[in-house]
Amino acid sequence: PALMKTDIKEKNDKYIIEMDLPGYEKENINLSLEDGYLEISASVVKENNDDDEKFVRQERYYGECSRSFYVGEDLTEEDIHAEFKNGILKIEVPKKEETKKLPKTKTIEIE
Repeated sequence: PALMKTDIKEKNDKYIIEMDLPGYEKENINLSLEDGYLEISASVVKENNDDDEKFVRQERYYGECSRSFYVGEDLTEEDIHAEFKNGILKIEVPKKEETKKLPKTKTIEIE
């Protein structure tokens, strides 16, 4: 089964990222921003079993998973808003106009 299924919607002034994280706790979800990439990681800790208990079938995932999305280098962590409700992580990322860098080439006037 695919983990961290994600929808990304575009509005006039922002992008909305919605990610399925059923079975995760808010405290075990981390968001970080580095070099224009928003990284989302989440972990689920396996509960201790009784010694006399063994799995006949096990489909649920335990461990850590992560995904990253390029959101632009002009954003800061204060620009991004996130909420977690009913197993869905919703992140709002504002659209920012990229600043065009001027070329470093300099011209020399001819006399």
